[in-house]
Amino acid sequence: MSDLPQIIFTVPPFVQVLDLTGPLQVFYEAADYGVTYRLTYCSYQGDVTSATGLGFTQLLPFERVTAEPGDLVFVPGLDHQYVQSAAFRAEGQAFFAWLRELDARGVRLCAVCTGAFLLAEAGLLDGRKCTTHWKRLNEFQATYPTVLAQRDTLFVQDGTIYTSAGITAGIDLALYLLEQQHGPLFATQVARELVVYTRRGGEHPQTSIYLAYRNHLSSGVHQVQDWLIANLARGATLPELAEVANMSARNLTRTFRKETGLTIHEYTTKLRLELARTLAYDPSLTVEAIAARCGLQNARQLRRIQRQTDAVGANETSH
Repeated sequence: MSDLPQIIFTVPPFVQVLDLTGPLQVFYEAADYGVTYRLTYCSYQGDVTSATGLGFTQLLPFERVTAEPGDLVFVPGLDHQYVQSAAFRAEGQAFFAWLRELDARGVRLCAVCTGAFLLAEAGLLDGRKCTTHWKRLNEFQATYPTVLAQRDTLFVQDGTIYTSAGITAGIDLALYLLEQQHGPLFATQVARELVVYTRRGGEHPQTSIYLAYRNHLSSGVHQVQDWLIANLARGATLPELAEVANMSARNLTRTFRKETGLTIHEYTTKLRLELARTLAYDPSLTVEAIAARCGLQNARQLRRIQRQTDAVGANETSH
């Protein structure tokens, strides 16, 4: 048997492809930076058809896979209709028992998105903190009332069990696991290889400033939001933004507030704070460098904005 650390990817029926391939690619790319993993693929249903119709063949039966403490087993999400079916429970009984056996032996289990339903059905999340896709959290908690479902978080570790929110959060979790094993610089190098550049921590909310405040139909405001996200480091004057939106400065100011509920300055500040929080995971960046990338004059200005925001949040919580 190889001495290489093993990452086992289970492929459930109607698997969500990105839940599987996102984390897989993280560990595959690690080889370029000197850490090679033994990647194993197994299923409990022979050949598998994904939720999108893509087929997977030559998968090992899970009974033939040997996992040791220190190995990682990924359980990706699967189609929601299948999770709700009687077949989900009937067809997975032996697989659930196998997961319980692995857990008892200290093998680390990592669920992505609705993969948490598989771990919960196996009884492995009873009394444990965990998460899943935000859209399924209420159903998840109602179906498994003994789990401690966590909201507004990308991933959760409780002992040797890890659960993550939807889709791309599996990539964040995989990078986090790399960081645990090989340090933050290594994880950052792999993230850059994947053109992720920076990884998000588990405490980041599932919703994102990059997606929030976009539920409107003003193309000019959308263009300004896109421009601000792409050009935070350089900053812009109101006349420049008005030109981007093809509006007058006065009309842009009024329209932006009407459509988003924020002033341009408030929105830009939220973007800067989110970027600063993400860049803080890169050990090669100083606070001054982070401030510069966020379009701020210096670290002192960044800290002042962070303190002001924390104070506002604390005041709102107290009320």
